[in-house]
Amino acid sequence: MARLVALYGTPKDPAAFDRYYAATHIPLAKQVPGLRRYSVSRGPVASAAAASDLHLVATLYFDTLPDIQAALASPEGQAAAADLANFADGGVDLVFFDDEDV
Repeated sequence: MARLVALYGTPKDPAAFDRYYAATHIPLAKQVPGLRRYSVSRGPVASAAAASDLHLVATLYFDTLPDIQAALASPEGQAAAADLANFADGGVDLVFFDDEDV
């Protein structure tokens, strides 16, 4: 399994972010090819070291890392990436990786 994790910084208007994310971005992102599962954090995002500046963590699951790369390069992936400018004013970091159970 491979994962794409989006780490969203705290936006200027968290309620507006949440509304837009749920109504617009999630449906858009769910159209990327190869997506197997999509989950988001609920409630505050905590950190062991200090208060977190993250508002939301989204995890998108794919079969392989090449599937993530193909999804990001697809027209649907490009549309989802372009949409970030419409609501993620607190910044967003995208990381992706293969994982394994240990």
